[in-house]
Amino acid sequence: MKNRGNLLLGIILVAIGALFLMRNFGIAGFQFLTMRFVIARFWPVIFLVIPGLAFHFAFFSGNRRDAGILVPGGILLVIGITLQLSASFGIWHLIWPGYILAVAVGLFELYLFGNRDKGLLVPVIILAALSLFFFASMVFRWYFGIDLRRLLVPSILIAVGLLILFKRPAGGNKTGQGID
Repeated sequence: MKNRGNLLLGIILVAIGALFLMRNFGIAGFQFLTMRFVIARFWPVIFLVIPGLAFHFAFFSGNRRDAGILVPGGILLVIGITLQLSASFGIWHLIWPGYILAVAVGLFELYLFGNRDKGLLVPVIILAALSLFFFASMVFRWYFGIDLRRLLVPSILIAVGLLILFKRPAGGNKTGQGID
């Protein structure tokens, strides 16, 4: 497994080096292949996605079997993808809930590949639900003109009120009165 990873990395580095050499000697017109261009356009991939993938590779290749390494790996990977999409398509205002989702993904990977501690699911569900709500809010506001955030607080108050009203008292006595 380790040899395949080294082989792939070696091929990628040789290909990139060959492209830079051809550009430097004018053999091919790769004007777009300047360091300034690459870093300006793909800095999220370079500084976040690749390190995130490296954490995942370290865990899944067997070099490190501590599932805790997947938390920063998942966070870096999702934030890097979110930033790259935002920078490439100019959708910062639509995709920002991906930052919240990043933490949920990192913790969920720890849950999946760790010791399956059910306590991790609480923050995962809360963060994923918040992220999904804000993504849905963006889509509804953009597509339908409906601002879901204006519905959130009243809906929560109504739901909690209904739960209180219809909650059955503890124990067998449903009237709440004691037996004499």
